[in-house]
Amino acid sequence: MYLPTHFAQPDVDTLHALMRAHPLATLVTLGAQGLDANPVPLMWADDGTPHGVLRGHVARANPVWREAAPGAEALAIFHGPNAYISPSWYPSKRETGKVVPTWNYAVVHARGALRVIDDAAWLRGLVETLTRTHEAGMPQPWAVGDAPPDYIARMLGAIVGIELALTSLQGKWKTSQNQPAANRAGVVEGLRRRDGADDAAMADWVERAARP
Repeated sequence: MYLPTHFAQPDVDTLHALMRAHPLATLVTLGAQGLDANPVPLMWADDGTPHGVLRGHVARANPVWREAAPGAEALAIFHGPNAYISPSWYPSKRETGKVVPTWNYAVVHARGALRVIDDAAWLRGLVETLTRTHEAGMPQPWAVGDAPPDYIARMLGAIVGIELALTSLQGKWKTSQNQPAANRAGVVEGLRRRDGADDAAMADWVERAARP
């Protein structure tokens, strides 16, 4: 990933926070047929290593777990909010006209060896943990035990576990850090006025990036 110094996000806790807040990753693997990319919800966990571990599951019918070479490096890409940035929001447009459009975004690249885990007990534990995590905010949280045991057994048989013991994390926060303060303020105002899907979130990120 192209990573200019002013866009680099070195804080590991901040990277972990994005991964937890946006768990649907793009898992990129290399197999006999070449590169493959799959959207997979992945849960980051602290296993005592410097970068932690990612755990998830894929459909048994998905060939990714068979075709990826054992122990081969995989790349999980986590995307935070993103937004188109109009040059019309910059005060410097009126002053010099020397401005162009751009795109703001935040992304984490997590690399590690892919391990396949075809174990019913491990999978059940993972699914229960994922369910507790993602159901926590529901008025009436669903639990694995709410479904009939034979049905859950069939569902667990239809998936395979995956794990990435992470060897590196890279974060890129492109949130107008390279713009002067007046232009950053214009970006925040423009995003809040437009109010698209990710606009309010990106406005917050631009404001945070401007703080010392």
